[in-house]
Amino acid sequence: MHLIITDAWLAKSRAIYLSGTKLLATVLALSFTLMLVAAGLYHWVFLKGAREGWPVVGTLVRLVIKDEFAQRDRFMRENLDVMAKRLGEMQAKMMQLESLGERVSGLAGINPNDIKIKPGQGGALVSGRPLTMEELNTTLADLDRLTDQRADLMAVVESRLFEQKVRTMMVPTQQPVTGSLGSSFGWRIDPFTGRSALHTGLDFQANTGTPILAAAGGVVVTQEFHPEYGNMIEVDHGKDLMTRYAHTSRAYVKKGDLIKRGQRIADVGSTGRSTGPHLHFEVLVRGVPQDPQKFLTAGRNLPVQQLAMAPATVAAPAPQPAAAVTPAQPTVARPAPVAPVAAAPAPTTAPAPQPGAVQR
Repeated sequence: MHLIITDAWLAKSRAIYLSGTKLLATVLALSFTLMLVAAGLYHWVFLKGAREGWPVVGTLVRLVIKDEFAQRDRFMRENLDVMAKRLGEMQAKMMQLESLGERVSGLAGINPNDIKIKPGQGGALVSGRPLTMEELNTTLADLDRLTDQRADLMAVVESRLFEQKVRTMMVPTQQPVTGSLGSSFGWRIDPFTGRSALHTGLDFQANTGTPILAAAGGVVVTQEFHPEYGNMIEVDHGKDLMTRYAHTSRAYVKKGDLIKRGQRIADVGSTGRSTGPHLHFEVLVRGVPQDPQKFLTAGRNLPVQQLAMAPATVAAPAPQPAAAVTPAQPTVARPAPVAPVAAAPAPTTAPAPQPGAVQR
């Protein structure tokens, strides 16, 4: 491209040659310069018009500002909708946590009202900068994640506490009948033979027809007539733990029934090898008789009991020889102490029965 510039005064001419590259660069430079000038004028005119209230410019400025405010409001509404949704999810999770907390506190024996007390907070106010939207979103995300973790933890704790409570309800710690204790667990003088014999349970004196209650929840595994125990009921409580109710006059349950603690299962009677109406109550661990008094005492003294089954057994002392020649008494193995109540050594002889006491 050739440009010829002529000066009328000096009568001179000057030729300028521009190649394609130079021409493109020149056009771009001129365009950029014009854009800068236009932007500067636009900015100056609008600012001056907005400050001084020019009619046309002021209207245009108001329209631009109104459009910007509308966009900002729309953006804020969208963010508020998202925040409201997140807040609703957080409220639902907090309600779930409160419900879990009430159930867990009930299982743990804690008053739920103590958990709802608002913790005390305070201190001097040190103002800071306002939170940004990013910081608020980050805080909500962290709180959401923490709430999920706490909900999972509370669910696990509730499951463990419920399992412990169920196990506790399956331990025979409730006295099965209202009555006085006639004969305790251990060696005694047999009321029929007059010789030393091991009494494998507790005898509760009561009138015929007195209700017999289940000492713990479980499944009835035996309901039959036994030559020595008479009308007998055996309840399996799991973990190799079983209770036996003997000499009953009437049974209200049958084999296979699922019973709960405190349920009426029979009435006191005097069937089988018995001298009068009473309840013979036994506790067996893996088929070995235990002292039921330990379980009943634990139920009165401790709110929550956990039974640790001891597989080992300790042989009881041999019975004292009788004066007359009689068949040898069988040796009964006695188990190791059952936690949490320490077992005391069984006496070699039991005190003579009281006159008129009911014995088996």
